[in-house]
Amino acid sequence: MDATRFARSAFVCALALIVSPLQGHPEQSAEHFKAAVQRPDGLHDFDFEIGHWKTHVSRRLRPLTGSDTWVELEGTTIVSKVWDGRANLAELHVAGPSGRIEGLSLRLYNPDARQWSLNYANSNAGTLTQPTIGEFKDGRGEFFSQEMFDGRPIYVRFVISCATRDTCHFEQAFSADGGKSWEVNWIAIDTRTPDAPAT
Repeated sequence: MDATRFARSAFVCALALIVSPLQGHPEQSAEHFKAAVQRPDGLHDFDFEIGHWKTHVSRRLRPLTGSDTWVELEGTTIVSKVWDGRANLAELHVAGPSGRIEGLSLRLYNPDARQWSLNYANSNAGTLTQPTIGEFKDGRGEFFSQEMFDGRPIYVRFVISCATRDTCHFEQAFSADGGKSWEVNWIAIDTRTPDAPAT
């Protein structure tokens, strides 16, 4: 993403995905998924994610320090629709040898900007972080923010992509050089569980 588009997404729309309900065989292709996200607004962007998921998380322990030490965690994510789809709440519960993470992600739709803000809270802190803001295009969601990390300003990028309606990839990266380079620090792979309601 160039600097102009980043600035527009992260600042002009500051504090401000396109998926229509999918039907048919659960193992739909990535092409079918992308073809389903061509609505002119983003109101139904997260409809595909409503339900129960098995989650595998890979987390870089010390971002932006040159460290390449990662930890693995396993657990679940439950996504609930709020306000008839204009918002949704994702509840993350994962654990591993490094400990446990309990998190909430509140996604809010801004109909004027046709974008979503992703607002995250960890149970240890109990407060919402700076929201990342963006939208889906061609089946790929990109969300950006500018934050402080270890006393310095950074850019944050969060990406959502789904190979099928039952497998999704979530990735967070930091940039300390104004978006010229990115270091991934969080990867979550979600697989829909049998008890997840179809959308």
